[in-house]
Amino acid sequence: METTVPAIELRGICKYFGKIVANKNVNLIVEKGEILSILGENGSGKTTLMNMIAGIYQPDDGMIYINGQEASIHSPKDAFSYKIGMIHQHFKLIDVFSAAENIVLGIKEKGKYDLKKEKESIRTICDKYGFIIDLDKKIYSMSVSEKQTVEIVKVLYRGADILILDEPTAVLTPQETVKLFDVMRAMKKDGKSIVIITHKLNEVMEISDRVAVLRKGESVGSVLTKDTNPEELTALMVGKKVELNIDRSEPKNCEDRLIIRDLNCRNREGAKIISNVTFTAKSGEIFGIAGIAGSGQRELLESIAGLQKLESGEILYNDPESGKQENLRNKTPMQIRHLGVRLSFVPEDRLGMGLVGNMDIIDNVMLRSYRKGHSAFLRRKEPKTLAEKIIRDLEVVTPDAKTPVRRLSGGNVQKVLVGREIASAPKVLMVAYPVRGLDINSSYTIYNLLNEQKNGGASIIFVGEDLDVLIALCDRIMVICGGQVTGIVDARTTTKEEIGLLMTKTGGEEQ
Repeated sequence: METTVPAIELRGICKYFGKIVANKNVNLIVEKGEILSILGENGSGKTTLMNMIAGIYQPDDGMIYINGQEASIHSPKDAFSYKIGMIHQHFKLIDVFSAAENIVLGIKEKGKYDLKKEKESIRTICDKYGFIIDLDKKIYSMSVSEKQTVEIVKVLYRGADILILDEPTAVLTPQETVKLFDVMRAMKKDGKSIVIITHKLNEVMEISDRVAVLRKGESVGSVLTKDTNPEELTALMVGKKVELNIDRSEPKNCEDRLIIRDLNCRNREGAKIISNVTFTAKSGEIFGIAGIAGSGQRELLESIAGLQKLESGEILYNDPESGKQENLRNKTPMQIRHLGVRLSFVPEDRLGMGLVGNMDIIDNVMLRSYRKGHSAFLRRKEPKTLAEKIIRDLEVVTPDAKTPVRRLSGGNVQKVLVGREIASAPKVLMVAYPVRGLDINSSYTIYNLLNEQKNGGASIIFVGEDLDVLIALCDRIMVICGGQVTGIVDARTTTKEEIGLLMTKTGGEEQ
């Protein structure tokens, strides 16, 4: 039988950031015409490893071979010369340019640029792999899925034979994920090699031919997808058997905690982003919110937290301590927090919104107590104890609690952010994307913590993007599309397909 040379081979790859070991002696093979999934816990070095293949970082030790030849990759431009293209989680597109302009941007052409001719070449690629894209549409008016398509077509247009996709389905609907997988299969059939970094084990099982697992920066082996299962993969990632069950309890002592009526909100440009949203969140339950990214989830939670100016509507909070009904619309964000209504929004820019990168974990925990009138500098003992509890309970990978947050991996930053809010024992806890980018083990730790809060009588509002998790964790799920409620369903009896259809529902009543 004829032996083929691997598309990529990594031998003994090491990468250090100061004292932190990101990758150590990693050996990895990517075959031609295969889809390889890279799995690993947060901080296990997956993205760092792929960034070395893509030319963003250089290895401190070890060799990279492309098609059997030793490769020297010092920049993304070098990577393209080896026909390698990486599609990052955060897209690198110019908003005011059209899809076609973004795709051809930066390619040197002899003579005068002919965009019409280039569009024909782009359409040939789109037809070949089944991409659906409006080449004249501006990036700023595109959905996340459309932007991702532009990024993939962009690397294919530059001649990429090896594609690296970092968390490509993180913000896609089930229907968009199906389309992406169809395109990936078409690219594989054409002989392309595809590497996919993802935390969603059901997707790993569905799309990949083989799975390579990293643990604490080292490769622990690879398995054929057809010969494995989610439980075995999790054990390989974590180094021990992990139960993949969300223990959903029946809601008890449910009382109306938060009553939202006819909420309307416009953005700075005057466009309506929330239209007549009405729902009730109860104590002792997890109320899920599903929707395509940018459907108004963020603005809705920020409205309740007092961070968004409302056009009209009511936000009524039944305070279990005083027994009074408070109108949150008349209160400042600080007054709302003191009532026990907490917002933990895990933004895409975790450091920009939630934490201060140059401050250590203790100081970031202390941020919540600076405005209580005490001298925060004299009271470090309580925040230190809390920071150490968060590190212990959520298994934050850090040398100690005095480590600056910017030195942690994205997933570990997120654990600090979510852990700080959960630790405050709120009456209403609003969490948005709390497990975005977290590995399976950390995600289940957070689901269990949310269930503990629910069982303690808190009202949890959970905005998520993984429909399997929403259905397994929540008691009820509200779906919003374009700022409007398209349905509220019972999580115990609904299906992913039903929610997916509600997420893309159009033609609702005019507001």
